[in-house]
Amino acid sequence: MIDTHCHLTFQDYANRVDRVVAEANAAGVRGMITISTTSNDCPRGLTIAQQHEGVWCTAGIHPLHSDEPIDWDVLRTVATHPKCVAWGELGLDYHYSKPPRPLQHQVLAEHLAFIESCASDGLSKPIVIHCRDAFDDLIAILRDAPFNPSRYVFHCFTATPAEAKKVLDFGAHLSFTGVVTFKNAPDVAKAAKLVPLDRIMVETDAPFLSPEPVRSQRPNEPKHVVHIAQFIAKLRGMDVSEFERLTDSNAERFFGVSLPAHP
Repeated sequence: MIDTHCHLTFQDYANRVDRVVAEANAAGVRGMITISTTSNDCPRGLTIAQQHEGVWCTAGIHPLHSDEPIDWDVLRTVATHPKCVAWGELGLDYHYSKPPRPLQHQVLAEHLAFIESCASDGLSKPIVIHCRDAFDDLIAILRDAPFNPSRYVFHCFTATPAEAKKVLDFGAHLSFTGVVTFKNAPDVAKAAKLVPLDRIMVETDAPFLSPEPVRSQRPNEPKHVVHIAQFIAKLRGMDVSEFERLTDSNAERFFGVSLPAHP
C-alpha cells in the first residue's frame, strides 16, 4: 500500500523516522509521500525521501502558513529533484480566522502563478489541495487556473456528499483519511461510497487523525493507512486486496511513482 499524505518532518517523529518507516513497511505500507507545509520544512522532506526507497516528498505552502516567510527558490530547488512528486499542499482553509482570508487568497494566487511558471520551464507536477470549508471559492479559483482538473487531489476530504460531488464534477481526485472511519462522520463515509474507483486515494495525514480501531493512538503513523483502506473496502462491498490494488494504482498514476517490490 501507499500512504499518499503524511508529514514525516513534523516534531512528532523527531529522531525516529527510520523506525516509523520500517514499521509501516512491516505492516505492508511500501510507499509514503511526506507533504510540505512551508518552505522551511520542504528541504527536510526531501532529505527524508532521499534516505528511504519508498518515500517521496512534495513542495508547497499550506494555507494556514500563509502568514509565514516564503522562499519560492527553495520550493523550486526541491521540486527539481526526482523524489519530489507533487506541488502542495496548497489551498484555502476557512475553518480558522487566521491567517485572514485575503492573505490566504493572495498566497494561493502567488502559488498557482509560481507553479505555472515552473510548468512553462518544463517542471510540471500534480497538485495536492487543502480545502476546508472553502469548496465554492477554491474550485472557482482552480477553474481559472491553467491546469487540467485531473491533476488535482483534494486531500483529507471531510465534507458532505454534496461537496464531494462538486469536486468530482470539477474533475479532481479525492483522498480520505481516518475521519472516514469515525462513527460521528457518516457524511464522509457516504462521500467515500460515491467516488469513482479511478479517482479515490487513501492517506493518514499523520501525525493527525488516527483511524478506528487505533483512534486513541497518538501520533498517527503511516502504518495505519491499512485500516482506512479496509474500512472503505468494506463500505463499498469490495475485497480489501482489490481495493488496495486500485488505490495504489491510482496513486502511482497520479504521482508518477512506482511502489517498491515486496521484500
